[in-house]
Amino acid sequence: MGSLYDMVGETVTLFGMNYIYTGLLVHVDERSVELTAAKIVYETGPLDSPAWHDAQSLPNNWHVAMSAIESWGILKC
Repeated sequence: MGSLYDMVGETVTLFGMNYIYTGLLVHVDERSVELTAAKIVYETGPLDSPAWHDAQSLPNNWHVAMSAIESWGILKC
């Protein structure tokens, strides 16, 4: 795992200032990232389990501001 630019095409999890987002990373630029099949995670459940306890699908591709992202990685599907 490296920069977000290197993770395009992967299902990623973004921990932000207020929310957790997950989805297929399809685009990264200096201002934002774009996720498809995006979800907002309200309850993670155990982080080593394969599924989220409560993750709600977002209706379209979703953009998250780079300035709001605290950390990222590949965590769950």
